Amino acid sequence: MSLLLQALVGGLLLGGIYALIAIGMTLIMGVMRIINLAHGALMVMGMYISYALFVHLGLNVYLGMFVAVPALFCVGYILQKFIIRRVTEIVTVLPETQVLLTLALGLAIVELLRIIFTSNYQTVEIPGISDKAFYFAGISMSYPMVIGFVGALVLIAGLHLFLTRTDMGRSIRATAQDSEAARYMGVNTRKVTCITFGIGSALAAAGGILLLPAYYLYPGVGNAFTLKAFIITILGGMGSTVGAITGGVLLGVVESLTATYWSMGYQDLLGLIIFLLVLVFLPGGLQTLLKRK
Repeated sequence: MSLLLQALVGGLLLGGIYALIAIGMTLIMGVMRIINLAHGALMVMGMYISYALFVHLGLNVYLGMFVAVPALFCVGYILQKFIIRRVTEIVTVLPETQVLLTLALGLAIVELLRIIFTSNYQTVEIPGISDKAFYFAGISMSYPMVIGFVGALVLIAGLHLFLTRTDMGRSIRATAQDSEAARYMGVNTRKVTCITFGIGSALAAAGGILLLPAYYLYPGVGNAFTLKAFIITILGGMGSTVGAITGGVLLGVVESLTATYWSMGYQDLLGLIIFLLVLVFLPGGLQTLLKRK
């Protein structure tokens, strides 16, 4: 029983960070209707900024978020304004051109990071945190994962308040629901898409940095997280932040249970199987199931 609880708690903590990373992709898909295949690369860029500050200036990686997250917002804003918009606002031969562009951007970012930081695996050891754990009722919870989970909850709550209590947040929601109607109501949808892409990139970077003290870092590590974010987005339903939280926790728990009772080598496989089942039987995501009830 204690082993099961340990796996569930570990999956919950990991799933919260997954959800934060995936919400960035969910926002972009909901507003712009494109799949951002550069999402993981942008996450890794934020991780490397925080890592560089840690190595060269001795700045705690959590404090490095206050530099890396705004930096990735600016990167996302610029990418949307000067590169991605040029493709999304014209009629192309292939509608998939926007997706291919984000793929190319992601590959370019990864290779740039490889040139700057090499392909070596890196880890971050924070004294007094990385090697510590909470113990409760026989269940251990590492400090980095607990801090990451709490940080993810705070950022998700902040995003919720931003989307529901501010004029820009309401503009983002209106654009996601109907961009044409929002434009007729006076919403500057061009600015909204730039800000949305910036927020999505910043959230991805924040999730990666929160995971950094408990994970490893190399330029290509974002590829797996792009896939995970896409799976969570589909599980939760495109454009749904609540669905992304549900999907993130579900994926984290499934991976944790698989690693505990089967093998760590198969944890990604089971997530993909669930993803395929949802695509076949619940193409609208878990929201469809909840609405039926």
